[in-house]
Amino acid sequence: MKRLILFRHGKSDWDVSFSQDHARPLAGRGIEAARQMGMLLSKASQPPDLIVSSTAVRARTTAELAMEAGRWSAPLQLSDDLYASSPSKVLVFVRDLADACERVMLVGHEPTWSGLVSRFTGARARMPTAAMVAMQFPVSRWQDLHFDSGELLWLLQPKFFRHFSL
Repeated sequence: MKRLILFRHGKSDWDVSFSQDHARPLAGRGIEAARQMGMLLSKASQPPDLIVSSTAVRARTTAELAMEAGRWSAPLQLSDDLYASSPSKVLVFVRDLADACERVMLVGHEPTWSGLVSRFTGARARMPTAAMVAMQFPVSRWQDLHFDSGELLWLLQPKFFRHFSL
């Protein structure tokens, strides 16, 4: 079984100047949510074996903050393939992942993430900023992954955990 965790970047800061969308940073709320979700995943004993993030500043920062807060030991890789992508392009990317990784987290963007959930599981999922969704697939090799083959395991949003101390 392979497990794919999609993590949407935290809330970005539209009030600072940035030269292009790719350079847009996280807002304070996005920083807090990224840390919160990192700790939550560790408390649930669900840290990833590998994290691959979009190269966009807000996605990369979300991944780094979550890793630090959750004390994840998984390596972080950056990929341009996850920025301004599509579900079909992400599927091609995922099929090239190393089979030694059982639980992979991709950190990226909407509308691609909700589109992936729909294509993999048939479920409609709204992916607000800093939300995570986990899907499981009955395959032993990533190259065997295909649409309509996944099971939606959970969807977590930071607002569900605002009043809990992690």
